[in-house]
Amino acid sequence: MELHEALFTVGALIVAAKLLEGVFKRVGLNAIFAYAVAGVVLGPVTGLVHTGPSVELILGIGIFMFFFLIGLEELDITGFVAAIRGRIFFTAVLAVTLSMLASLAVTTDVFVDLQLGLTFTQALGLAGVLSLSSLGVVAKALIDEGRLRQPVGVQIFTAVIIVELIALFVVGFAISEHFSSRTEGGLEAMTVVRIVGEIIGFGIVTWFVASKLVPRLLGLLQRILRVPQFAFGMLLGGLFLVVVIAEEVGLHGSLGALLFGAALSFLPHQMRRDIMPGMRGAAEGFFVPLFFASAGLHFSLDFAKLPLETILILALVPLAGKVGASFLSAYVTRVNAPFATAVGLTAKGVAEIALLLVMLHTEAISKDIFSLLVLVMLAYILLTPIGIGFALRRLAHSEEEVSPDRFPPSFERFVLDEIRVRDLLDPYRAHPEASQTVKSFAEDWLLQDQHDYVVVDDGNLTGIVSVSMLRYLPHSVWAHTPLSQVIRQQTPTAYSDDYLEDALQRMTEHSLTVLPVVDSDTGKFRGSISSHEILEMLVFSARGE
Repeated sequence: MELHEALFTVGALIVAAKLLEGVFKRVGLNAIFAYAVAGVVLGPVTGLVHTGPSVELILGIGIFMFFFLIGLEELDITGFVAAIRGRIFFTAVLAVTLSMLASLAVTTDVFVDLQLGLTFTQALGLAGVLSLSSLGVVAKALIDEGRLRQPVGVQIFTAVIIVELIALFVVGFAISEHFSSRTEGGLEAMTVVRIVGEIIGFGIVTWFVASKLVPRLLGLLQRILRVPQFAFGMLLGGLFLVVVIAEEVGLHGSLGALLFGAALSFLPHQMRRDIMPGMRGAAEGFFVPLFFASAGLHFSLDFAKLPLETILILALVPLAGKVGASFLSAYVTRVNAPFATAVGLTAKGVAEIALLLVMLHTEAISKDIFSLLVLVMLAYILLTPIGIGFALRRLAHSEEEVSPDRFPPSFERFVLDEIRVRDLLDPYRAHPEASQTVKSFAEDWLLQDQHDYVVVDDGNLTGIVSVSMLRYLPHSVWAHTPLSQVIRQQTPTAYSDDYLEDALQRMTEHSLTVLPVVDSDTGKFRGSISSHEILEMLVFSARGE
């Protein structure tokens, strides 16, 4: 594929994916649906774009970026270790074990031979994908139902952490190039022990270097070199180096990216704030949409030519096994709210589709099986949040909230996600008028801890005035200079449904302490928020107040 063809493919996929994301968002559908549909439309339906070596290279980077972000934002190894002694740990382990056994019954030829042509390691990896639970989906459902801080919410959250980590370890173990190449002739105990040791050893070394050495080294070098976006560039480059090292020791690069992200999940707040906007921007704006659009490019309706028995068994047996294992485990171990906990354990998200893509690229599964299971996973993504919401609404609401010291370490990252700009907005707050003079503004509006002020004209947004700009205006002209003449050139805004953390980041990028809020549909001015209010609310939320 020539360069211009590769650029056309990449450009068309990104534009279509982001446009469809906006359309799908308005009807409440996950962005992954939009990305996949973009790939289907531009690939199999119209034939406008095609993959090739150059595009596959970029898609490979997307795989590693996606798993790095999962490790950074979802994977909670510390929470897994902290939960080992609790009853919920045994619930989760039993659930994932039984679910995996049910899936192995159809991915291998031991009980039912579906003619999938999988080796045992490939069947094990596919069973791990089918047994995975999604922490992101569960957290979003708990937030929507107002249950995240309640005991049942923390219980479900913790159980899914355990299931997700175990299933990801099994999949990483199974798709390991080292493991697959050594077990073509059968499994040997010493081989298994050796590969497990290599994975654990790689994880420990990565964890130590990334969590202990990297933050200190980056902080020291940043103070010495003073290079813009230094931490972001170093960590992005480090990600690719870790992927290469993982591949060299026989692990799949996605597992290396996942462990690297998990190790960096507790970076100092300031360093995390510096790198995350760039990392999220690169991933969510480019690599991740392109990566999941490739699922659509590889999608084929030829799976319908599979025997009907194969389609039904492969789609329904792992589903029944996942649901049955979740309910059996929750009731056998006698956890509180067993029905809601069991439904929460059935949640699936986008990581499953990503892992299916990895298995397709490594030729572990065929395009027919990939296409069938992508449809199944999309149905999971659409339906499981509804099921979790239904199960939670059956429970009586509790005013009790769990003590913050009992939260899993990654819990607070999801707690903050529930806070939106509208939760802080005061629509009745007064603002200075653009027509009043600088002198009257200084006398009537200036506060000791506020440096920027939103200015309006008859209730409509005019702009922002910064106190720092007034020092360049001679005092002799303050009495007859209207505020409209000293307004900042650019006026960034926030929508009422934006996350507070995103609004705070926007203030930081523009060196502001206030931000106007406008309606996302009409653009009408709704009010303003300040950085002081945001920080105060985030602190209270983190403390559970």
